[in-house]
Amino acid sequence: MDDAVYKHINIVGTSIESIEGAIEGAVAKAAETVKNISWFEVVDIRGHIDGAKVTHYQVGVKLGFRLD
Repeated sequence: MDDAVYKHINIVGTSIESIEGAIEGAVAKAAETVKNISWFEVVDIRGHIDGAKVTHYQVGVKLGFRLD
């Protein structure tokens, strides 16, 4: 395996469906402009509650990508 250099960025994904949906949406959107995404790390999870029901998920995600 060759040596590589990686960079990471922090983004926030949201979903009305699930935590997983928030992560997948964040990764998919970032992949539109960021090349070589290799890993993610969930750094925080938040949500909105309305009438004792979770109505929205918000997930902070760190994405790592290899520099060319």
